Amino acid sequence: MAQKPSIPKGTRDFTPIEVAKRNYIFNTIRGAFETFGFQPIETPSFENSETLMGKYGDEGDRLIFKILNSGDYLSKANTEAYNTKDSNKLTSSISEKALRYDLTVPFARYVVQHQNEIEFPFKRYQIQPVWRADRPQKGRFREFYQCDADVVGSDSLWQEVEFIQLYDTVFKALKLEGVTIKINNRKILSGIAEVIGASNKLIDFTVALDKLDKIGEEKVKEEMLSKGISQDGISKLQPLFSLSGSFESQMESLRTILATSKDGLKGIEELAFINLAISELGLTTATLQLDVTLARGLNYYTGAIFEVSAPQEVKIGSIGGGGRYDDLTGIFGMKDMSGVGISFGLDRIYLVLEELNLFPETVNKSVEVLFINFGDKEALFSLKAIKVLREAGINAELYPEAAKMKKQMTHANRRNIPFVVLVGEEEITSSTYTLKDMTLGEQYKVSLQDLISKLK
Repeated sequence: MAQKPSIPKGTRDFTPIEVAKRNYIFNTIRGAFETFGFQPIETPSFENSETLMGKYGDEGDRLIFKILNSGDYLSKANTEAYNTKDSNKLTSSISEKALRYDLTVPFARYVVQHQNEIEFPFKRYQIQPVWRADRPQKGRFREFYQCDADVVGSDSLWQEVEFIQLYDTVFKALKLEGVTIKINNRKILSGIAEVIGASNKLIDFTVALDKLDKIGEEKVKEEMLSKGISQDGISKLQPLFSLSGSFESQMESLRTILATSKDGLKGIEELAFINLAISELGLTTATLQLDVTLARGLNYYTGAIFEVSAPQEVKIGSIGGGGRYDDLTGIFGMKDMSGVGISFGLDRIYLVLEELNLFPETVNKSVEVLFINFGDKEALFSLKAIKVLREAGINAELYPEAAKMKKQMTHANRRNIPFVVLVGEEEITSSTYTLKDMTLGEQYKVSLQDLISKLK
């Protein structure tokens, strides 16, 4: 019995039109990266497990895909772990490699490993797939592409300003209006934890707070209580849940709340600098918004944190995010190397453009003209012309068999090929071509030069 074809949950096949649309987004983002001075690098699909584990918090670690060691891995497994059912020890003894969870940690490893070849500050971009053992849902996949840009070797806040401009540049190029760039600062979150007496629970606090838009205020409070944060401390958070108004007015409220926190006031100062610069420079399509509940539950952020929301009419998760990390390379032995970076969520951006009908009609430009095949003599004559057309940058092809005319025309229609060329005995004798416009149904007898002109 034949095997039923299938693919793992959370993965997808892509049709030619889908690939064309994805490439449109890739090319737009890549063009903006290079305009802003970022250089491309690539890293392996999988890393040593020790490179990835412990860098994303407990929840992130659980979502890392582990790769079994090759060969008879069970015979080499930690038998004590196996007998005591210690899954962590057992996993580490049978799996030494893992698929990358994101592009940032592998980038930090790259910087340390190649530090003697890099000119700092180093601006890099990377467009590659990542893998997460997450629960698949709309806009959330187990295999997906990230499009990252980072700068390491500079703690200047002008980098954060440039990244906000970079987001705006990409969304302008994609004609995606109404995007919101949410910003917060990890120092503000540290200050809030300090004020409510939960400094020793900072990670638990930020992980819970980061779920506010997903599970709501009451559930967030319940999770904080379960993590040992006091009811009194949670009550002090109440003003944050209802904080609203302009960027400036929210910062004024924060200054009052965080008056006793040196760390928190430093975070406010950094956000004020960024906001003032963006106010002066202006944004074209995006809006910058302060969101003090934005936490992005990743352990390595230390300063500004970003999250990008799609236009309100599209119900989908974030379409980008990032932030400042002051010592990410320190985990690999290279201290005091500040960096900041952002990521574009290609797959979600695709869904947004599709829902808003923002893909250009020309995005699926593949074959512009199909030559009808009437036999070997006509096919050879056609291929000579096709060679010239291709050299002129025109996508052209010959139908491979001398099938019935109706079949070849139907093939052109189904592939949305806008023109066909018919070459018979008369055309060969006169060195001309009959060009048919498949949209209008009109036919023209043209020379090769005229054919090029009409198709360009």
